[in-house]
Amino acid sequence: MVSVVVIAVIAGFYYKDYASLVRNHSEIKALLNPTNYITATYRYGRYQLVEAHMPFKHLGEDAVDTNKSGRPNVVVMVLGEASRSMNYSLNGYKRDTNPQLSQRDVISFKNVQSCGTATAVSVPCMFSDMTRATYNPTTVRHQDSVIDVLNHAGINLLWKDNDGGCKGVCDRIKHIEMTAKIDPSLCHNGSCYDQILLNKLQQFIDEQKQDTLIVIHLIGSHGPTYDDRYPAKFKHFTPTCDTSDLQNCTREQVANTYDNSILYTDHILSQVVDILKADDKHANTAMIYMADHGESLGEDGIYLHGLPYSIAPKEQTTVPLILWLSPSYEKSQKINRQCLIKESNQGGITQDNLFHTLLGMMDVKTKIYQPKLDIFNQCR
Repeated sequence: MVSVVVIAVIAGFYYKDYASLVRNHSEIKALLNPTNYITATYRYGRYQLVEAHMPFKHLGEDAVDTNKSGRPNVVVMVLGEASRSMNYSLNGYKRDTNPQLSQRDVISFKNVQSCGTATAVSVPCMFSDMTRATYNPTTVRHQDSVIDVLNHAGINLLWKDNDGGCKGVCDRIKHIEMTAKIDPSLCHNGSCYDQILLNKLQQFIDEQKQDTLIVIHLIGSHGPTYDDRYPAKFKHFTPTCDTSDLQNCTREQVANTYDNSILYTDHILSQVVDILKADDKHANTAMIYMADHGESLGEDGIYLHGLPYSIAPKEQTTVPLILWLSPSYEKSQKINRQCLIKESNQGGITQDNLFHTLLGMMDVKTKIYQPKLDIFNQCR
């Protein structure tokens, strides 16, 4: 027991060093003997005994599209990465990290809680009908997500990914991985700027004549290489940490670099709004942005993310949720905007709400839809 405490104390003291090291060199975990063999054997055994024989559960096969507005609903769901709510000036942050969104009549929800502290947990969870309390990683791999339910209803679906995959959520619909082949000028050091996700987006939306949901998965503020997330012209807050080795940077440099990535996300989201606004004449358009989890930037000596939820700080569990609704969308959905603004300041929203909110946004009716979990329900 004493040795465990000693190890924990040492790990805590050098957390900054280890966080960057493990994130930059994930292969290290496979070099731990015999831990890697034990873990691999356990996972293989569990799969063979449990998952290999689990039937796939379809949800919402009764789903129907009830849009009778005479115009298609075209919604863009932007999925953020490692984005913490408290660094958004829309939510009261001292720095102006949202200069463009603040000019676009968006609604930003305060104190929104994530399902997990890592992408591998939060993304499958937030698109599932499970809550954080009932989430099971094995079960979620063997059942439909809200994307599948929308597919059952005949909604046109597209997933564009710039963050290493959708964690199984988009496996049964059309999905496109962003690579340098699409536009080499937007990629460097093995990753692409999120601008690449907007490639041909306007054209695709212009062509839609049926209800459509497009998910664009940002690389956002994925660390520790925050400096790789934005082009040089977005290097606004300085000095920056232009390395993946956070232990070689001050907290100020880390925070500056991270805030620049938020500034760039603000730019991307604003372009999405402008694209949708341009199509308001032929479609009911809307954008919903939600990040998967937050990020620690050195508070209490903690960096990055992924701590167990029970001990994770609020920086890792509080995420942004931002809405933009066109006038035609508000009208067709009979949304009381002032009611929605009031709700956005009350707190209490979590990623548990996303499943039912997307169903409501797309006018999809099904027995599994729970109106009380739709963030628009009280304001229609």
